[in-house]
Amino acid sequence: MSDLEVEPAVAAELFGDRLPVARAFTEALAREGEERGLIGPLELPRLWTRHILNSAIAAPLFHGSVADIGSGAGLPGLVLAIARPEVQWTLIEPMERRVTWLNEQVAALGLSNVTVLRARAEEVPATERFDIVTARAVSALRTLIPLTVPLVRDGGELALLKGVNAANEIDAAQKQIKKHKLSDVRVEVLGEGVLSEITRVIQARVR
Repeated sequence: MSDLEVEPAVAAELFGDRLPVARAFTEALAREGEERGLIGPLELPRLWTRHILNSAIAAPLFHGSVADIGSGAGLPGLVLAIARPEVQWTLIEPMERRVTWLNEQVAALGLSNVTVLRARAEEVPATERFDIVTARAVSALRTLIPLTVPLVRDGGELALLKGVNAANEIDAAQKQIKKHKLSDVRVEVLGEGVLSEITRVIQARVR
């Protein structure tokens, strides 16, 4: 783990008294992530900046019950669940080895606000509806909309963590936005002046 990025000072600001839990998760991911196929071999030197803090900066956007689609290594779901213990999180992930990792981390970190569900988004029971649905680095917005909107309660929100092309993704998804009756679709830019890499979140209201 000698290549693991030094913990940035801003981590204390974003996690507050939850920082020891965030640190334990980051160290576990650094120790086991590559071997278990959760992160690539080049991610350790930027693990805090690009992945942990990039997810944590979005924590204030969430409330109530949240589903994270394609949770994978726990980005952003586990990071957000650490930062916001009062919010109920459901991590939805189809791959068994990733589900095993997520369950291990939930137990090791004592996260009583997290449920892990092994399923694809389209397999989630119709009885499960959430205040907010999130995803990070899963697929393009036009592909995500039909997968995520059915999981959002009426009046709920999408909050999808995206890269530099977020605005272009909205332009390319106009057909799906209209079909699924999304309103107030916008890009929220987070972390300017705080993080070395800003976070972009596509938000939308589901009617």
